[in-house]
Amino acid sequence: MSLYRLNRLFNPRSGRALDVAVDHGFFGEPSFITGIEDMRAVVASLVRANPDAIQLTLGQARHLQSIPGKDKPALVLRTDVANIYGNPLDSHIFSHHFPHAIEEAVRLDAVAVCVNLLHLPGHPEIREASILSIMALRKEATRYGIPLMIEPLVMQDNAAAGGGYMVDGATPKVVTLVRQAVELGADLIKADPTDVIEDYHKVIEVAGGVPVLVRGGGRVDDRTLLSRTAAVLEQGASGIVYGRNVVQHEKPAGITAALMSILHDGANVDDALATLEETHS
Repeated sequence: MSLYRLNRLFNPRSGRALDVAVDHGFFGEPSFITGIEDMRAVVASLVRANPDAIQLTLGQARHLQSIPGKDKPALVLRTDVANIYGNPLDSHIFSHHFPHAIEEAVRLDAVAVCVNLLHLPGHPEIREASILSIMALRKEATRYGIPLMIEPLVMQDNAAAGGGYMVDGATPKVVTLVRQAVELGADLIKADPTDVIEDYHKVIEVAGGVPVLVRGGGRVDDRTLLSRTAAVLEQGASGIVYGRNVVQHEKPAGITAALMSILHDGANVDDALATLEETHS
């Protein structure tokens, strides 16, 4: 792992990071691209908001890295694609990574790459595919000094949950999959919040010093989002990876500023909401 690259991900004031994920179009689900149809404009807007990093795919990374100057968010590169989010599921489900993803990350000057560790009830082959991808990426990431972010994702059964992209936040399940990600060689963990936020220290503990960044999931109201952010940081998280709660917000720059104030300046939720209200976009 290259600490030099991680120094561009984590903010020097706080040692924490806000990574805005805009890799949703990769997964081929129509609803996922709502609000991010024009990626050039989305990335330009995020660069102005200036989070610590933006998470993009191989095909979209150019919109960030072609912007001149050094004062812009770092790139986190998504490496794998799966079709596990539909309802009903396709008759054949899969998870694949780009075989040349690490070399592309070097060429694109990414600070880290992200890969899923998927658990989908009744489909052990998807977990196996994730593990095989992680093993292949770990080998090349070590060779080139690219930090590997593993995203343990405990899914609910699609049929029982009534739709795709439903996660299971049961603490034992999240803890177990996070631990497997650590055992597989994660340099960073991107994990869901537990249903009981006060349990999140158990996730941090089982990660054993590997930085944990918390996923944002579906859209929630501003106070809920900011309160949850403050809570997981209090439990020991090293940052957050939020997507739709930023890019689909009516004020992307405002919510970014509010989140950054909590992450890097220790603001409370009310102060962060005030920051949001004061921002025009």
